[in-house]
Amino acid sequence: MPDLSNQTETRKTSFNLRQYSMIIALIVIMVLFQILTGGIFLKPQNVTNLILQNSYVIILAVGMLLCIVSSGAIDLSVGSVVAFIGSLLGVLIVQKGMNVWLAVLIALLVGALIGAWQGFWIAYIRIPAFIVTLAGMLIFRGLTLYVLQGMTLSPFPKGFLAISSGFLPTSGGPLDTTTLVLGAIAIVVYLFSAIRGLQRKKKHGYALPAKGVFLIKNIVIVAAIALFSIWLALYEGVPILLLILVALILIYSFFTNKTVQGRYLYAMGGNEKAAILSGINTKKALFFTFVNMGVLAALGGIVFTSRLQAATPAAGQNFEMDAIASCYIGGAAVMGGSGTIVGAVVGALVMGVINNGLSIMGVGSDITQTIKGFVLLAAVVFDILSKKHAARA
Repeated sequence: MPDLSNQTETRKTSFNLRQYSMIIALIVIMVLFQILTGGIFLKPQNVTNLILQNSYVIILAVGMLLCIVSSGAIDLSVGSVVAFIGSLLGVLIVQKGMNVWLAVLIALLVGALIGAWQGFWIAYIRIPAFIVTLAGMLIFRGLTLYVLQGMTLSPFPKGFLAISSGFLPTSGGPLDTTTLVLGAIAIVVYLFSAIRGLQRKKKHGYALPAKGVFLIKNIVIVAAIALFSIWLALYEGVPILLLILVALILIYSFFTNKTVQGRYLYAMGGNEKAAILSGINTKKALFFTFVNMGVLAALGGIVFTSRLQAATPAAGQNFEMDAIASCYIGGAAVMGGSGTIVGAVVGALVMGVINNGLSIMGVGSDITQTIKGFVLLAAVVFDILSKKHAARA
């Protein structure tokens, strides 16, 4: 079993500049929209809406990142899978009256089967992922139209709608105490993790960040968590969907950074032949990467259908583009081998902030799409130039 811990540490160090620069860019964009919208953008209600509106992009971006990291592949079918899962939920819950949670479980299993179907052709038959997932995009969009027969299915029961619109019970008052307590717990857990990580680096002889940089970084993050908690506490409290997203980010961050299987994906993306010679079963790893993408696409379909409160034939249009762009904006390498979960989430937030801010300003979808295209191009150009600079150094 190859020891990839040093490779993982190098990867994390090399992406610090890119990741921090995108976080700074996100903050600058948010401040800019706060000014341009006359203070509307950062109102507590809009901050909560920003989370709920972009939840499906974050979910899809997490799965897409693993596909890109492991092989440089992209999944073009996720938007169509989101629509197909929505149509399936519409039939099971609205038409058949099935129990909500049983229908959700079936939807996730169908997503896994879709991922397994596409993963088989990609990993074992070695058909390019672009071709397989392009076929999947057409197949599942067609199946969506067939299942719905051009109709929109609604209404869904309150239990299903609570997935995207429910909140934790609040304590009442102008500031929700429950939200503030959860925010304080999050700060304590983060600081404990940061200090422990610093001690671990020192123990294993890794390069340590400058004290000033470490201090400023953690002050900024703690302040961001505290401010975010206050924003939520001023509105309805903590959305249930936010808890799902946080759990997803933590689980996948742990998987990619702390497990052998997660490190295998980066090794595959960096050099597949070397990974095979190191004893990594690259076919199996790639197969399960697309199974995972199928499950997360199904989860995205569940969340989006709950948010939309209906199953429609047009659901999921261009979702794959937002997910792919989020990964590249967040620092994923075009050819695979590098990228982080946090980076993908930051990229998704950049896309979401641009959409939300321009919408508040009344800018049309044509200009919005144009701006998002320029942002994506600028992020990839920055990635290429920074790598060339690092190579010369």
